[in-house]
Amino acid sequence: MVNTKVDLCGVTLDNPVMAASGTFGYGYEFAELFDINILGSFSFKGTTLEPRFGNPTPRIAECREGLINSIGLQNPGVDKVIEEELPKLKRCLHKKVMANVGGFSVEEYTEVCQRLDSCDQVGWLEVNVSCPNVHGGGIAFGTDAKAAAQVVKAVKSRVSKPVIVKLSPNVTDITEIAAACEEAGADGISLINTMLGMRIDLKTRKPVVANKMGGFSGPAVFPVALRMVYQVYECVDIPIIGIGGIFSAEDVIEMMLAGASAVQIGAANLVNPYVCKEVVEALPQTMKKYGINDLKDIIGGAH
Repeated sequence: MVNTKVDLCGVTLDNPVMAASGTFGYGYEFAELFDINILGSFSFKGTTLEPRFGNPTPRIAECREGLINSIGLQNPGVDKVIEEELPKLKRCLHKKVMANVGGFSVEEYTEVCQRLDSCDQVGWLEVNVSCPNVHGGGIAFGTDAKAAAQVVKAVKSRVSKPVIVKLSPNVTDITEIAAACEEAGADGISLINTMLGMRIDLKTRKPVVANKMGGFSGPAVFPVALRMVYQVYECVDIPIIGIGGIFSAEDVIEMMLAGASAVQIGAANLVNPYVCKEVVEALPQTMKKYGINDLKDIIGGAH
């Protein structure tokens, strides 16, 4: 027997496998395919204060080793999520869910987090600081250590649930941002969010995505995500969720050796909707293959 259980900010997960925000909807859509309770948990679609229609189409561009998306945080707004989406989810998920939160000002982040904090189903608040700061010249909160820390401090003052900050890889030094978030009171770090990429249509000679650029994800970003998890593990003492290009149980173990306490599977869900289930089922056998009895023992094992 092997032990796949891990701890994430005081909550025990049956296994470290989670689905990433934006690739798993609000969960009940995937519950039609398999029992989503086999997952450690998942992070639901990025939620903002007001409803958002999102960016103009086309929003997706395929690549050899991944895809580019520019969805633009399309969502029904936090009130609709609480009133309509979470009750639907409750019928098929009997575990705590991670709430992914977007915002364009410190006030918006705190307001959305406070509303979701009161929901019993929500176990963690995953604050996506890749959003542009409308009061700070449009630069993403997550690219400035002080701005990221400001968001964390404000949110932490208004909520009781663990706050996990989802960081952008589009920075010079990821450790500086992570350390600032920890100092401001963050309970955990999610990394990485998508990288910035684009494709150009040879026939029209124009960018494929209407927004010109978008978030690049998929297998190609795995080495970058792994490197950043490794770096951040050495500078913070709070748990890390590894995200980026994870497609297999081997990838999960590699990410945990770099320092992740849990992982999120993103783009792979769009290629194979059963991938999370398959990874969870393959994990015990993969652990045996590499002589691992307890997953908690290997966190940061490559350092």
